[in-house]
Order: sequence, then C-alpha cells, then structure tokens
Amino acid sequence: MQTQFRRVAKYTDHVFVNCPFDADYKPMFDAIVFAVTDLGLVARSAREEDDGGESRLVKIQRIIEQCKYGVHDISAVELDSANNLPRFNMPLELGLFLGCKRYGNDDQRNKVSLIFDAVPFRYQKFISDIAGQDIHSHDRDLKTAISELRTWLATASNPSGLPGGKDIFDRYVRFQADLPALCKELKLEPAEVTFKDLRQVIVAWLKEHR
Repeated sequence: MQTQFRRVAKYTDHVFVNCPFDADYKPMFDAIVFAVTDLGLVARSAREEDDGGESRLVKIQRIIEQCKYGVHDISAVELDSANNLPRFNMPLELGLFLGCKRYGNDDQRNKVSLIFDAVPFRYQKFISDIAGQDIHSHDRDLKTAISELRTWLATASNPSGLPGGKDIFDRYVRFQADLPALCKELKLEPAEVTFKDLRQVIVAWLKEHR
C-alpha cells in the first residue's frame, strides 16, 4: 500500500484539531482526523512534530496560524486522578485561535471554529465567556461527532459534493477494522502509530476505498 502523504500547502485546506491526547479520548481523536481527511482537508495537530528545540506553545501558535479551520473539543473537564486538577490546554488553544480571528490579518480573520462539548450547555458552567457562540454536543459518540463535523464544514466552507456523516462514519468503521492489517503491512505496532503515520495511512486507505 502506498502511504506517501501529499502535503497541501493551502491555508484554506488546513484544520487545527485541538483535542485531548489521552488514551480514553483516542477513538474520538482518530475519528475526527479521519473525518477531516475524508472531507478533503488536512488535519493538523501539535503531535505532528517533536522538536526539543522549539517550545510547545510556539509550535501550537505556528500551526494555528497555518489553519483556517479549527475543531476544538473542550469536553475534558474532569479532574485528573493523579493531581485532582482539570486540564486547560484545550480552552487555551481555543483562545489562541479566537485571538487570531479577532486581531490577525485578513486570512486570520477568516478563521472558522467548531467547538465541541460532551453535554449540551454544560460549557456555560466552566467557560461562560463563549456562551454566545454556537457550541456543538457530541455526547461522546463517534457517529454524532462525525455528523456534526460534516454539517459544520458544509456550512463553513460551502463546498459541493461532500459525503454525508453516515457515509463517513461507515468508512471509518471499515478503516478501523482494516487498521491492524495495515499496521502489520507497514511493520508497525498499533501503539507505535504516530499522528503523521495515522494521517498518511488514512489518505492511502481512502484512495483505495472511496
């Protein structure tokens, strides 16, 4: 299977995926990356690079600058079992994205965001400053998240011929079933698959199975 990834340099094709990286959330993260790719765009993430010479915040700022679209999941508000504290990375990165839209140049001011929470209106209790914006609920359900993402993109970018949410979800289920064999073919253990590996494998699989 060819896994060479064709990098798309256009700002308008890039989507910043601002989601938790923990193991419990991984199925949702993978589903969002798959849906973004299936919809013809390029998923971007802080996990795409590992440069000890660059601060994490600078890297995130640079990636945000390169993306017109942002998918922000602020649902991870539970207290960490080790420290008994919540995680604020996702709201911080959402704030950076919204700041670019407010204070940036013409390209940056055209940024478009999809903001997810797990439960409708819950976000009003922990980040009430965004209460005037349209927040989408995915109910921690992959099919719902993919459908909401597809509907949002159809409105935000006004493209023609986008597949429906159910169609994308059905492909994602098939992709997940094929993934162990794909990893074996690439001589990778599933735990070794990086974000770039995942993105490349999705692109190659979609070329064969659309």
